[in-house]
Amino acid sequence: MKILSCIKPVPDSSSRLSINEAKNWIKTQDLTFVANEADNYALEEALRLRDKHGGETVVLSLGGEEAARVLRAGLAMGADRAIQIAINNPHTLGEFATAEALAAAIQKDGGADLVLAGVQSDDLGTGTTGVMLAELLGVPHATVAIAVEANPDAKTLRVRRELEGAVIETTEVKLPALLTVQYGANQPRYASLKGIMAAKKKPFAVWSAADLGVSSESLFEIRELAVPEKKSRVEFLQGTPEEAVSLLVEKLRKEAKVL
Repeated sequence: MKILSCIKPVPDSSSRLSINEAKNWIKTQDLTFVANEADNYALEEALRLRDKHGGETVVLSLGGEEAARVLRAGLAMGADRAIQIAINNPHTLGEFATAEALAAAIQKDGGADLVLAGVQSDDLGTGTTGVMLAELLGVPHATVAIAVEANPDAKTLRVRRELEGAVIETTEVKLPALLTVQYGANQPRYASLKGIMAAKKKPFAVWSAADLGVSSESLFEIRELAVPEKKSRVEFLQGTPEEAVSLLVEKLRKEAKVL
C-alpha cells in the first residue's frame, strides 16, 4: 500500500504569541513549530498499516522551513520519504486553496491508495481541509477514525468512527480513500536516534506552487490583529446586606444597564 500522511506545522502550545509590527499576523520568528497533534496520530496509523501490509508511507506538508522541520520529524518517526510544498504564506491561503495544493502534490506523486490526515488542526480547528481534499481527489472518505483495518486484496478499509454522544460507527470504505484520524486513536511512536540519523538519507522532494500548477496568492487580506482589551474589574460593596443589595441593583441598572 502507498499511504500518504498530511502534516500541518502549528505553533507549539507553550509558545507565547505576539503580534508583529505590521499588526497583520503573529511574530512567527519567535515561535517554535511542531507537527499538529492529530496529524501525529494519522502518521502513526499510516506507519502501522505499512508495517503490517507493506508498501511505503509518504509525509506531505505545506509551508516554509516550519513545514520542512515537521517533515524531517516524520521521517525520523519512520516515514519513507517526504514532500514539501514550499509556500511561505500558508496562513493566508485558506482551507480550500490548501486542499488544492495538497491534491496537486498527491496527483503529481502518482496518487495514493490511502491518504490520512488529522481530524482538525490545533490552530484553526475547522476540520474541513481533509474532506475538501477527498472531494478534489475524487475518493471516498471517512472522518474521526479511531481504528482502521485494511484488506489490500479486496481494496477495502474497515473503519471505526467516533461520533457525537459517544456513538461508535463501523463502516467500510473502498480504496483509494481518505481518512481523518481522531485524537487518541493510537499511541504515536517516538523518533529513535537511529531513526533521526536514517531520516537524513531519505528522499525529500521540494515542490513550488508553480511546479504543481497552483496559485500561492493570498485569498484574503489580514488587515489588523489586536489583543482583546481587559475591561473586567472587581468592586467590593460596603455597608449592611440591605445597603449592598440596594447599591448592586443601582449599579446593574445605571452602569451595567442590564436591568
